[in-house]
Amino acid sequence: MTNNARDCGLVALAGVAPDLDGLGLALDLTARAFGQQTFLWERFHHVLFHGAFGAVLIAGILALFARNKLRVTLLALITFHLHLVCDFAGSRGPSASDLWPILYFAPFLQQPAWLWSGQWRLDGWQNKVLTFGLLLWIFQIAISKGRSVVGVFSEKADAVFVQVVRGWWARLSRKSPSNHVR
Repeated sequence: MTNNARDCGLVALAGVAPDLDGLGLALDLTARAFGQQTFLWERFHHVLFHGAFGAVLIAGILALFARNKLRVTLLALITFHLHLVCDFAGSRGPSASDLWPILYFAPFLQQPAWLWSGQWRLDGWQNKVLTFGLLLWIFQIAISKGRSVVGVFSEKADAVFVQVVRGWWARLSRKSPSNHVR
C-alpha cells in the first residue's frame, strides 16, 4: 500500500506504537529492583495511547517522517485501530475478570469504556491460531514474492530471511510424498 520502504516501516510502527504506554512496566521493574514502588504500567498502559489521542498523536508524528504524508497518516490510523480491535478481542488476562477495556477518549475522559466479556486470553488458542495463520501468510509471501515483513527493518536481513524460507520450502517440497514415484 506504500511505495517505499520508509513509509511501509512507519505504517508498521503505527500498528505497535499504541503499546508504548506499556513501557512503564520496564520502569516499574527497575524501580522495584532498587527497592522503590511505582505503578506506571498499571496507571498508564491502555490509557495514554490506546485511543483517539494516541491515534492522532502517533499518526501525526509518523507522517512527519513520511514521503507520502497523507497516505502514511491514513494507513497509520488504520493499523493503529487494528491494534485496538485486536486488544479488544484478545488481550484478556488469565482469569475471566482480567479484561482490558478500551478507553477511547483517555487520558482526558474515562468514559465510554468499551469492554467485551468474551475477550480471549492473550495466550488463548484463538490468538495462537491467528498467529500461526499470519506466520504461514508471511512465509507464503516470502516464497512467492521474494520479500517479507523483515524488510521493514533491514533489506539485507529480509534477503537472508527470504533465502532461508525459500530453502526450507525447497527441502520440504522435495520430501513431499506426492513427489515420489512408486
